[in-house]
This record gives sequence, C-alpha cells and structure tokens, in this order.
Amino acid sequence: MNFLTEIVAFVVAIGVLVVVHEFGHFSVARLCGVKVLRFSVGFGKPLVKWVSKTTGTEWTISALPLGGYVKMLDERETEATISEADLPHAFNRQSVFKRIAIVAAGPVFNFILAILLFAGVFAAGVSEPAAIVATPAAGTVAAKAGFEGGETVISMRDMTPGGGATGDTLPIRSWSDLRWKLLDASFDQRRVVLAAKTSEGTFDFPVTVGQVDDQDIDQDFMDKLGFEPGGGTLSVAGVEAGSAAAKAGLQAGDVLRAIDGKKIDNAMGFIDYVQHRPGTPVSLTVERNGAQRAVQIVPELRADATTNRNVGRIGASLATRIPSVDVRYGPLESLQLGAKRTWDISIYSLRMFGRMITGEASLKNLSGPVTIADYAGKSARLGLSAFLSFLALVSISLGVLNLLPIPVLDGGHLLYYLVEAATGKAVSDKWQMVLQRAGLVCIVALSMIALFNDLARLIRF
Repeated sequence: MNFLTEIVAFVVAIGVLVVVHEFGHFSVARLCGVKVLRFSVGFGKPLVKWVSKTTGTEWTISALPLGGYVKMLDERETEATISEADLPHAFNRQSVFKRIAIVAAGPVFNFILAILLFAGVFAAGVSEPAAIVATPAAGTVAAKAGFEGGETVISMRDMTPGGGATGDTLPIRSWSDLRWKLLDASFDQRRVVLAAKTSEGTFDFPVTVGQVDDQDIDQDFMDKLGFEPGGGTLSVAGVEAGSAAAKAGLQAGDVLRAIDGKKIDNAMGFIDYVQHRPGTPVSLTVERNGAQRAVQIVPELRADATTNRNVGRIGASLATRIPSVDVRYGPLESLQLGAKRTWDISIYSLRMFGRMITGEASLKNLSGPVTIADYAGKSARLGLSAFLSFLALVSISLGVLNLLPIPVLDGGHLLYYLVEAATGKAVSDKWQMVLQRAGLVCIVALSMIALFNDLARLIRF
C-alpha cells in the first residue's frame, strides 16, 4: 500500500509541477503573440485531444502523465511552409526580449506556485514541534553555547565580531522556524545569538553555526549542531525478546525519566548515551503505573548496520511525544513568508550546487526520482499540509534547475538570448549544436549520479 501511495503521489507531484512550468511558457507566449500549436499534458500517445476554436491550439492528454510540453510555431522546427499570415507569430521571429520572457516564464511560474503553496500552508495553520531544545550531546555547538536542555528559543539576531548582538531580532515561533534560520546562518557562516526562556528567566546563547558545510541529504544538520526538539516525554514502545532491556525488566509503556541521574527528553540523546557504553551498567529511572523505579541495565555490544561500528544496544524501541504549537499567519503575512521561504530555499539550492561544483560539498546531495517518490509518499501520508510543502520544495528545485546555464535547459536558452541582447548577434547554429551536446552530457551525468545516490540510499551501500 505504501508503494502505491508513493507512485500516485510521485505522478501527481511531477505532473502538476511540470504542467505549471509549461503553462508559464504557454501563457507568456500567448501574451507575446506567439502561436502555440500544442499543449500536451503528459507524453506519448494522445488519449484525449481537442482544438481551441479561438487560438487554434491543440490540447491533449497523453498516455504517460509525467509532465507535459508546449509546442510553438517555429520556422526552425518545421519543414512545412508557414503562411505569410502566421510568420509574425513564429517564436523565432520575436524580439530577443520576448523570447527571454517566454523562456523564463516556466521557472518563474514554478516559483510563483511555491509561494502560493507555502502561503496556503502558513494561512491554514500547521502544528509543529515547539522550539524547545533537548539536552545536547557534549562537545556540540549547542552544548558549547550553554544549552542544558529545556530552554525555549524565542528569537535570533546576528552577533558582531566583538561578540555583541546586532541587526533585527527575528522571532522564533516553532522548531521548523528555528531550523530555517540556523540553516540560513550556516551558509553565511554567521555567529548568532539565540534568546531562550528558562524557568529562571530569558537568557542569550551565542551560537556559531559556520562549521556546517558538507551535509548528506539523509542527515539533519541540526543533529550535528546538537539541536533536537526537547521538552517531550520519552517512553518504551517495545522490547526485543532476550535483549538487555528484557533481562533488566524494562516493559513497553515505561516512561524514561533519567539515565544515570541525567534527565532525558529525547531519543537521540538517550541512544547516543547508550551507544557509548557497551558492557557498562547504566541506571534508568522509569515511570510505570504512576510510580518511579530504578532499572539497572547493561548495554550489549552490537554492530550498527548503518555505520558498521560496534555500539551499545539495549534492544528497545522508543517513542517520543514532543510539545507542539499551532502556527498560523494572516493572508498578507503568509504571502510575505511564502515569498521569503521560496527565496531562501532557492538561494540554498544554488549555494549547495555551487559547493558541489567546487568540491566543498558532496555529490551525494543530489537526489533522483526514487528519493523524490519516497518523500512524495511520506509527505502524502503525513497529510495535505506536508504534501503541499513538499510540492513547493520540488517546484523550487525544478525552477532553480531549469535556470542553470546548461544548454538544453531553459537557462541555457536564456544564456543564448542574453548574449544576443548584449552583442546584437545570435549564437550561431554551429555553436548551439556543440553546446547542446555538452549540455546533454552534463544532464545525463547528473541524472546518473542522482540515480546512483538513490540506489545507495535504498540498499545502503
């Protein structure tokens, strides 16, 4: 059933995003007076088609629903004779600025869609984990900043080279909000000050996030910084038969309050503590049926299937209940936030791509259709809000990708037209052919790397 959900969600996502992209080309082409011969939803054999009596455009729904295309009247792409009446409406007869507008419209519509989707999610409201920090692992950025666990982050501002705070104070409303603001700071390698409430008042915590560079897509950079949602309740979801947890008398439903006297409220901190203590007895304070009791347990030495390292394991699955907040914005603020989120993700994508080119970031960050389908299915199962946010994210990625100056992509054509606008001369057909082949090689290479990364994540090699 999950596989079917992933396939359906993937087809819907790609179909909607590509059709929106092509509708951008279509709309601006019509505004510029270009005759559009066909608008196809999907590829392959047409299943349904009709011709507009007003524009003469043939609209089709084709067999393969993965995207679509727009075919415009162009003298370079037909051997048939074009009538004198239609010649002024051919794409190649338009001014260079009109051609730029038509080509750029596809990616621009993807960005507009992302803004509207994010705005809709912000306006409808979403329940997110509260910005409460869990007890960080020793040596992490969060621990060095002074976080001990339980603090609620309420705002962030930049720090001057001398250590003082400067700039606007940005409110933090949720964990997602905190993550995005720290991610932005990490790429600029900025030092920031997080203001957080504790039981004793509000305090400033100076945080240096510029250490985070090469992030694999499967890792959350917040974990590396030592930030994880806290303030929740950690409990035992299940116990393996014959495991250390079973031998110690741990039971499903037990609420874990402390380990060796240290308060715990998140799974990552608990797992990290246990993994570093194979063969060493640890004392758990658990709550069962309203009463607290001590449980002595000795983690067993086991091989971690993901890292191939020997670590401590107790043989229990965990469940965490994290406090949440309802985040909702007004219509105008939602549009502003949608535009800012779209801008931030676009810049993040470009920076990451640039780092991959220069070797500062791993090519493992590239993802292909398998990963997209996986996340499409997961987001669809989480609900409409999560799926719309996923659509917005992929729409931005599609827009950014198409604006890259690679021949065969929209960005490559824009590069040709910008050269023509600057020099007054069109790029020769010979050079266009050479560049098209080079661009095709680049696209194939990127696709192969993305597919390899997908398979590597799928089978973990």
